[in-house]
Amino acid sequence: MTDERDDEAPVIKVTDKRRFADLESVEAGDAPASSPGEDAPEPATAGQADEYRAHLQRLQAEFDNYRKRVLREQTTAVEMAAEPVMRRLLEVLDDFGLALLHVTEDVDQDRLLKGVELVYAKLTDALAAEGLERIEAEGAPFDPSLHEALMQTGEGDGEPRVAEVFRPGYTLRGRVIRPAGVRVERE
Repeated sequence: MTDERDDEAPVIKVTDKRRFADLESVEAGDAPASSPGEDAPEPATAGQADEYRAHLQRLQAEFDNYRKRVLREQTTAVEMAAEPVMRRLLEVLDDFGLALLHVTEDVDQDRLLKGVELVYAKLTDALAAEGLERIEAEGAPFDPSLHEALMQTGEGDGEPRVAEVFRPGYTLRGRVIRPAGVRVERE
């Protein structure tokens, strides 16, 4: 059974004017309006695009200048890092120059020896102030990370020990820069 009201119900035609408004604006040369719920940005004009491009170019140039400045500062810092060490060593160099000047004269050997010992102490103090330490090797168990075996003696099966130091080894701030050249002996 059909209801007569359904047959006689008027047909309602709904037209979305926004859709037609978009078509009208496109035909007129305007930008289409955004659909509901969307926030479309304002169209960029040629002037705004040029302004953005100029701003981007300035930022790019600033970054390039920053990068070059940092590289130059780092290079200068590395070059100048040796200056304090050189200042200390210049004092030692001056003292050696004075010692060599007096060697040609008739000088008491004891005084000359004492002067050279003082210069040597000054040099070791300057290097120690920069973090240089001598590796104490004589009598110590052999450690390949600290010692370089130049010679080996003894036929035993025991642990190898440093019997003699031919060349002292050094560490700089805890890092080995030259291993000690040693004679290893097995007991």
